[in-house]
Amino acid sequence: MKNSLVLLLVPLLLTACAHTSGTADRLELARANAGAPVDSFQYSRNLRFTPLGDQALAVRAGAEQGYLLELRTRCDSLNVAQSIAITNAGGQVRAGQDSVRVLSRPPRNAPRHPLCRIDTIKPLDLDGIRAGNLEMYETQPEEAGAVQE
Repeated sequence: MKNSLVLLLVPLLLTACAHTSGTADRLELARANAGAPVDSFQYSRNLRFTPLGDQALAVRAGAEQGYLLELRTRCDSLNVAQSIAITNAGGQVRAGQDSVRVLSRPPRNAPRHPLCRIDTIKPLDLDGIRAGNLEMYETQPEEAGAVQE
């Protein structure tokens, strides 16, 4: 009985470790292909995002524009989020002022996820990321996470 339990748990642990390693690899790839910080970027309704752990994410609008957003603090459940909301004022998302919120359907009476302040915004070299072969931007829009207002 113990042996079969160990055989069941080992693949689960290896999968969890591989997922963490993949996320760390994607974050490093994004950082390596990020430009100098910018103050803001234009919000778009068709933004897609890729979680890069619990304190960073990549957002993109179309095939040619992408940004690395690093957050001031850890953002609960960001690494598994399927949808998020990004605050903006006048259609501009600003570092130090705007925030990300993980959207989910919490159990009744559960508190909403808190806002996670955006610390830095860096434009991404999407060609460099695509060349990294880590599939950060290779998912189809329906597979990538959606940003909602």
